[in-house]
Amino acid sequence: MPALGIPSLPEPPAAEREHSARVVAAVHAEIARVGGWIAFARYMQIVLYAPGLGYYVAGARKFGPAGDFVTAPETTKLFAQALAAQVAPILAATAAREIVEFGAGSGALAADILNALAKLDALPSRYAILEVSPDLRERQRAHVASVAPDHAARIEWLDALPAAIDGAVLMNEVLDAIPPHLIVRRNGQWLERGVTCGATLEWTDRPLDDASLRALAAERFPPAGDYVSEINPAAEALVEDIGLRMTAGALLVIDYGFPQVEYYHPQRSEGTLMGHYRHHAHANPFLWPGLSDLTAHVDFTAIGLAGERAGLQVAGYAPQTAFLLGCGILDRLREIGDPASVPYLREAAAVNKLTSPAEMGELFKVLALAKSDGIRWPGFAVADRSHRL
Repeated sequence: MPALGIPSLPEPPAAEREHSARVVAAVHAEIARVGGWIAFARYMQIVLYAPGLGYYVAGARKFGPAGDFVTAPETTKLFAQALAAQVAPILAATAAREIVEFGAGSGALAADILNALAKLDALPSRYAILEVSPDLRERQRAHVASVAPDHAARIEWLDALPAAIDGAVLMNEVLDAIPPHLIVRRNGQWLERGVTCGATLEWTDRPLDDASLRALAAERFPPAGDYVSEINPAAEALVEDIGLRMTAGALLVIDYGFPQVEYYHPQRSEGTLMGHYRHHAHANPFLWPGLSDLTAHVDFTAIGLAGERAGLQVAGYAPQTAFLLGCGILDRLREIGDPASVPYLREAAAVNKLTSPAEMGELFKVLALAKSDGIRWPGFAVADRSHRL
């Protein structure tokens, strides 16, 4: 049976439906507590991160074929091996030589990049993971112990940002999951889209009272016409905070998104908000709350400016295809062996998914924000589109 009448989406089993009902009850309770309406950013915060309930913290499998989506590190180990070619020069420009990863997912990137850095004789002094989900922490711990047992002792889990960062910061598909505000311009009036509850959860727009959000929207939106899109000051603040804590090194942001001129294009008048459920993308943010992921594309111009406010410099910006080619992913593929062998063909298909413009290659971008001078940047040797930010 299709979920909520949406073709091709499977119905969750009874236990998952009961969990989603508890998440909906938490949303209803919050709406009632604050007077009948919550901003979309608050709704997304609850359904993704509410302790014991939210999508990312409640324990259901999210990553890989058994989850709702597959990220690049789960697609092939060659992704981490290529990334290691860029991380190693970053570490070489620092004293502490540490890596800090945000939202490490299944732990695949941590395990594979440690193995790759070991082959480059460029292991970090420590690999710190900032992870909000206790369940994912345990899965990460188990995965690293299985795949990279010789390096598991280098990993530690953090509950908060470290006071100082001297090394490489990795954010792979992190910023897209930070809740944005949905801003509406209708008939020349500024509104914020939020959630109310009648018979079901539903959209309700209210006058936009936040002057800072209104100023950002007025600056970024097209000059005329009705328009709806996301503004994400929380994502920008996080990058700025990281930058202020960095003493040396660089931040690598890997995510799907656009520079600002493309993000707020007049034809993209309904924003970029989307959901993921059992490997299906959908546009209904009220589909099985707590079971379905919600994301919005990244405004890379805003993220670059946030880094610059904190003293970082844009060192490069490129589509994932160019970045991975510059980091030698095809060389790593050739090392698999016989091009007619099953292992080679399997990895070649994965590399095609990561690099094809029709798959992840063009929509996903890599932005480097550097604190140190003199870092070698193989990832931007093929192409650097920093001028488009």
